Formats: sequence, structure tokens, C-alpha cells
Amino acid sequence: MLVHFLGFLGGIALFMYGMQLMGDGLQKAAGAKLQKILEAMTGVLAMGILLGAVVTAVLQASGATTVMTVGLVNAGLLTLKQGFGIIMGANIGTTMTAQLIAFKLSDYVTVLIFVGFLLQLLAKRRRWKYLGQVTLGFGILMLGMDMMGKSVMPLRHYPGFVDFINAFSDNPLLGILIGMVMTVIIQSSSATIGILIAMANQGLVPLEGAIPVLLGDNIGTCITAVLASLRANITAKRVAVAHVMFNVIGSIIFITFMHWFIQIVMYISPANDIARQIANAHSAFNIINTLLFMPFVNQFIKLVQKIVPGSTEGVSLRPVYLDKAMLNTPSIAMSLAVKEVIRMGNQARKDVQLGMEAIQKYDEQKIKYVLEHEPIVDALERDITDYLTEMSSTDMNSALSVRHTGLLHACNDIERIGDHGETLAKKARTIFEDDVHFSDEARAELVKLSEMVLHASGRALESLEKNDKAIADEAVQLCRDVKHYQKEIRKNHIVRLNEHKCDPVAGFVMLELLINMKRVSDHSKNIAQLVQGTCLLYTSPSPRD
Repeated sequence: MLVHFLGFLGGIALFMYGMQLMGDGLQKAAGAKLQKILEAMTGVLAMGILLGAVVTAVLQASGATTVMTVGLVNAGLLTLKQGFGIIMGANIGTTMTAQLIAFKLSDYVTVLIFVGFLLQLLAKRRRWKYLGQVTLGFGILMLGMDMMGKSVMPLRHYPGFVDFINAFSDNPLLGILIGMVMTVIIQSSSATIGILIAMANQGLVPLEGAIPVLLGDNIGTCITAVLASLRANITAKRVAVAHVMFNVIGSIIFITFMHWFIQIVMYISPANDIARQIANAHSAFNIINTLLFMPFVNQFIKLVQKIVPGSTEGVSLRPVYLDKAMLNTPSIAMSLAVKEVIRMGNQARKDVQLGMEAIQKYDEQKIKYVLEHEPIVDALERDITDYLTEMSSTDMNSALSVRHTGLLHACNDIERIGDHGETLAKKARTIFEDDVHFSDEARAELVKLSEMVLHASGRALESLEKNDKAIADEAVQLCRDVKHYQKEIRKNHIVRLNEHKCDPVAGFVMLELLINMKRVSDHSKNIAQLVQGTCLLYTSPSPRD
């Protein structure tokens, strides 16, 4: 019995390893386009469902699509409705694995493994190597299936196991629970399906017993979305809740009408092929459940919002002011670009401010805010740069051209300021976790330096917004004051170290903080100097309301 059990575990291991190889190979072949495809989602629900299904079928893992979707919703790139559409599609896409497993390819396992190995070894093009990885992974997956099937074969003669199977075949709720637990433990709905098909092929599980396990499998896979949303915003949490409710409500409906559902499955499946029946049941459930929900999505979203109340206000990752329709009017397009750059700058500056505050007094919420919002600065830099690049092909006068170049450089400096805000936030967490303590003198100096850096960066952004040379001159001088005071702090710091008034570990951290703050000031100075060089050539038009 032990030998068979170990063989079963080995089969699961091979199955999951094969799945991982397949998924990794497919992701590499697809490149970074999958996330971009999801980011390009429109408001059309059907398109979101289709994208979710296709991406999941490519990734061979609904969990990856779910995590990606929660992340995009959290970042503000997708709405709750769009995210839910993708997740409904992901449920359909993940059934592709069961369909592949259901085809009896065990006779060709060794061929698949050999061909996959040769492609990986000999192919010179990356695409062919990735194809080899996918083929090898599928071969290993099927080998694992074969091992699991042979390992469970003796269980047919074990009365205790037969009674157990009969119990959850007669009690659908028990079958759902088993499917949930298995999926949560294994962290793979496809692996649960694989085990189920392997047992069914040996005559251990009838279709009546397999369907509840399938339903539980769908509910269990929701744990991925739940875990991904724990530290996300309210909208991302609603996506996770919507995923759970979607599968739970669907399972209740299908259990209620399971007799008719079994008849549908039997009608669309080969009569004596339990593997195909299970795979088709898996696909049919997710497709029919999605079709049932589609007409009521808006009402369902409102219900989820009531169940998970709270404000969804946040910083948009997408540009707020940029309008490509205005590119034909460069003066207006420039004013919109300035507004978006300033919005980006204010976010970067806020990240720095909260990072500094968290260093003075540890606050996990401030750190969390910075780490969640720093990607917004990165995304805005890309979008603004693309907008300004398109603008460069328009008919701009010399003054606008100079201003245009200045904004491009300012975007880069602002993005770097945002990076330093992230660094400060992470450093605040490290200081807390390592129990680092500064002397009272050092803490007071850091407070003053923080205020000076924030003041200088604020004036630099103001000069950019107003294109005001006088403000730019002031900002440059403030940045010079920061540099001088930073040097003074370093001298004081060395004195404290020599007099043993400062812990050496804290002293090292202090030097790192000084460097980061100085660099924020340096980038602010760069922005102000851009204004010093451009404002005489350009007069800002009146901003559009």
C-alpha cells in the first residue's frame, strides 16, 4: 500500500512540474504581451471574458491571470466590472487543461518527452526552445497522470475507500468540500482535475461523484484571488469577493439542477469515456455559469459593492489630462502635458514625504501607501513620454520645442524622485524591523533636512507648472541650501561617531538617508534649472478648463 501511495505522490509531483514547465514555456513564448493585452481592456464585458479565457489558456494557470487582474484593478487600470469579466473568462480558460488531459495520449508520452527534450537541446531559435519546453512539460504531465492512475488502481478493491467514494457521490455537499480542500492544499485546480480524472479512469469515481468535486475545485481556486487582494485596495478586494460569489452561486445552481446538468454532459460527451465527460462537465459548468451571470453583471456588481462597502477614491494610474485629440493644437496639448507632469510630480513628492514621515515615526500604512502608489509614477512617466513623443511630430514653434524638451527631461527626474520615495519607505520598514535608534540630535537634523527637501521640491514643481524663472531661481537656491546642510549633518555625524554618541549601525543608516534626500534635492534642482533655461523662450497659454 505504501508503494502505491508513494507512486501517487510521485505522479502528482510530475503532473505539477509538467504544468509548470508548460506554463513557463507558454509565457516566455508570449513574452510580456499578455499583461499589455489585459491593460488594453475595453469596457465591453464580452471582450474581457474572451481575453481572460485566452490569457488563462495560454498561461495554463487561472491563478496567474487572477493575480494579474487583481494587480491591474488595484493599480486603477481596470474597473471592478472589467476585472470581474476577465476572471469569468479565466474560469473558462482554465478548463483547457482538463480538455488536454482527457485525450488519451499516454501511449505517446515518451515521444512527447523525447521531442521536447530535443527541441530544447538543439533548437537555436528561442521560440522553438520554448515550444520544446511546452512539449516536454506536457509529456511529463501525462507521465504523472499515468503514474497516478496506476497507483490508485488497487483502491478499487479496498472497501473503505469505495465506501468513502460512494458517500460523497450520494452527498454532493461533501464532494464540494473535498474539491475545495484539495484545491486549497495543492494550490492548483488543474492538479485536482488531473487527480479526479486519474481516479475516474480506474473506475473509482462516477460522473455523479466527480461533478461536485469539480464545483468545489472552482470554489477552492478563489483562494488565489483572496490572497492577492489582502493588501490591495477596496476595488481589488471586491474583485476577489466577486470571484468567490460567482463560483459559490454557480455551484448552488448546478447542484440544485444536477440531474439535468448530468444529462447535458452525457449528451455532449462520448458514452464510455469518463475522462471526456469530466472535462466537458468542467467546461460546461464555467461556460453556462458565465452566460447566466452576463445579463445581471451590473446588478451583481452593485451587490458586491454593498457586501464590501467603502470608498474607491484613489490616484489614477492612467493620465487624467492628456488628450490625443488636442495634439493637432500643440499649445493646448502642451498645457495638458504640463498638468499631467505636475500631477505626476505631486505624487512622487508625496511618496517622498510619507517615506520621510515613516522614518521619523513608524507607520505601516504610510509605507504601504508609498509601495502601492510608486508604480503610478512609473506608469505616468511612460504615458507622458509617449504623449510628448507623439507631440514631437506636430508643427511646434521653437519656444514650444524647447518647453517640450524640458518636460521630457523633467519626467525622468520626477520618476527618479518617486524611486527615492520608495527607497525611503523600504528603509523605514528596515529601521523598524532592525530596531535602529537615532540620537536626538540626529533625529532633529533629519526632520529639518526633510522639511528643506520637501520645500525645495515643491518650489521646483511650482516653477515648472507656472514656468516662472523667479520661482526656479528660488528653488535652485533652496537645493543648494539642502546640499550645504547635508554636508553639515555629515560632519556632525562623524563627530558623534567619534564621541560614541551614535550607534555605528544607526550611523550607517543615517548616511544612506542623507544620500537619498540629497538626490531628491538634486533632481528637484534639475527641474528648476530646466525652467531657468526655457521660461524666457516660452509663454504658457491659458490652461483649458
